[in-house]
Amino acid sequence: MDLKQQRKRCEARLRGLTLPVPFDVRSFCRSLAACRNRPLLLRPMASKAGPCGLWVAGPTADYIFYERETSPLHQEHIILHEASHLLCGHHPAPVSETGLSRLLFPDLEPEMVKEVLARAAYSLEDEREAELLASLILERARAGTPCGAPGVDSETEGVLKRLEASLETETKD
Repeated sequence: MDLKQQRKRCEARLRGLTLPVPFDVRSFCRSLAACRNRPLLLRPMASKAGPCGLWVAGPTADYIFYERETSPLHQEHIILHEASHLLCGHHPAPVSETGLSRLLFPDLEPEMVKEVLARAAYSLEDEREAELLASLILERARAGTPCGAPGVDSETEGVLKRLEASLETETKD
């Protein structure tokens, strides 16, 4: 699929989403779970050399695992990327009850990680689509907030507005 078509599909999906204001990725995931009538549970993990995030379709719930040892903004993007796989209708092979229970424990066996990763491998097109939709969601979520900073105090907001105004003036010349 060409990138223009993929972007149009992602933008159409984005128009169908209601984002919480102010944006909060956990609230967004709760809303997504409610729309799907299926729990969506967020689980931090320390992946070291593995993937930053992973969506696992369990028998009764979906799980999004995200990197614990990174910035909050990166965690948010990882979670949105994995949630975007759900929104785009991508389908990983489900994990068995046994596999899921072993996955939920922090002392994962390397064989288990390989098993889950092999079953959750997406095509390059699916990965691109999930990444694009995650970026569009963040872009829309941050659109009304100065410099994308949620919940700033009035003094900081004033400084940001003056800074933005000075940058706009400079670019108009």
